[in-house]
Amino acid sequence: MNADRHVVVVGGGLAGITAAIALREVGARVTLLEARPRLGGATCSFTRDGLVIDNGQHVFLGCCQAYRELLARLDMTGAVSVQDRFDVTVLSPGGRARLRRTGLPGPVHMGQALAGYSFLTLGERLRVTRAALAMMRLDPRRPGLDSERLGDWLAARGQGERARRVLWDLFTVSALNVAGDDASMALAATVVKTALLGAKDAADIGVPTVPLGDLHGQAGAKLLDQLGAEVRMGAKVAAVQAAGDGGFLVRLTDRAARPHSTPFIPNENQAPAHRPPGGGRVGNSETQADGPVIHADAVVLAVPPDAAARLVPARLAWAASAASGTGPGPDRWRELGASPIVNVHVIYDRRVTRLPFAAAVDSPVQWVFDRTRSSGLAAGQYLAVSLSAADDLVDVPAAKLRERFVPALEDLFPAARDARITDFFVTRERRATFRQVPGCAALRPGAATPLPGLVLAGAWTDTGWPDTMEGAVRSGLNAARELRRALAAGPPPAERREDLVTGAKA
Repeated sequence: MNADRHVVVVGGGLAGITAAIALREVGARVTLLEARPRLGGATCSFTRDGLVIDNGQHVFLGCCQAYRELLARLDMTGAVSVQDRFDVTVLSPGGRARLRRTGLPGPVHMGQALAGYSFLTLGERLRVTRAALAMMRLDPRRPGLDSERLGDWLAARGQGERARRVLWDLFTVSALNVAGDDASMALAATVVKTALLGAKDAADIGVPTVPLGDLHGQAGAKLLDQLGAEVRMGAKVAAVQAAGDGGFLVRLTDRAARPHSTPFIPNENQAPAHRPPGGGRVGNSETQADGPVIHADAVVLAVPPDAAARLVPARLAWAASAASGTGPGPDRWRELGASPIVNVHVIYDRRVTRLPFAAAVDSPVQWVFDRTRSSGLAAGQYLAVSLSAADDLVDVPAAKLRERFVPALEDLFPAARDARITDFFVTRERRATFRQVPGCAALRPGAATPLPGLVLAGAWTDTGWPDTMEGAVRSGLNAARELRRALAAGPPPAERREDLVTGAKA
């Protein structure tokens, strides 16, 4: 891609970071605009009483190849811990079980774990095996599969209420962020086939060992700075308009955004950048009466669906080309909706468990993680409870959640009964993911749009994956690949890496 091609990436989450890196590495001039004072999007951190707190617990699996390649590109592979073998302790108030794979090839690598899963009867385990074999034969892209509910499909194959709650829900609820029975069958099949029934190491769990703000935001800003990309924090985009020369005008809100040379979070108390009176150009920007304008040859909209629908120009072009297979238009994206995640944070004055993380059944707890080390806690133990599909919890006051989850943790970890709680707080991600229910596939657009040079990114776009970190990275790669196809005027220099672009797959 010629170096005179200027691409503006709107949104500094994982999708935007990935797209910006990929485009810069094949020669484009890149300006990344992020409305917040940091990069990282939904994977972020904040400080509380001297501790670094993640907004929510994020994990990845061995099969998340695009995400793991991004970590390597960010030089952050050493900042995560990946199991050498899938191994999950499942707790209940009355006991525990363990799901651990063997070294055999997939899918038989999970056979021993299922055979010893004491929360199911022998008959239930046999029926689970038959259902898993049936799922292996499914093609997630098969027409009509996305219109089916996971619960209906499982029930039709002998999976009773108990099996669905204490086994299938362990993986599908956390992966798809909707109640297990209500999930899109196509996305559920993708999760189960790829992770649990795929390669033997596909489900091995990886967790960050540093705060998410360091893992993605700080590292992403640092790499983009090294690559020569321009990153503007606090740059909220008001509109994207098609320009007469075939390019685009990206209009920012009146609060002037300026480039930051530092890869770290800027000081929000800094004075706004000087704006020439009456207009004028600063770098790639032109200041007009209603705010700065950036001229671009191409634009990547790496923002949530509502924001993308609001920013995309020339909506009528979508309607005119709908019959040509460009996918759903902006008016449909909002129908994806949103599902919340609630995180309950409890800090004890002493250690109450040796487990790095655990799942739970027959409990309001879903998954619990030890965040002591990554938060910087010097004494005691910090547990974070991650609650997906939290529609019934997202508006519950913290005091009420404390009444419910402190006793639940004591039921799972008896040592907690003798510990003193030094802090308790709740974080809420109201729009953590889109609603991954039947019919959602028809609402997810691809990277391309009817407007040449305008592409979409974000885990909500059609990546073939659920709304996860892996999906977000893949969407950024897909957007970069689509722009490269549209704007390339010759092969990139031989010394440039291409794998982050050419490796994108749906």
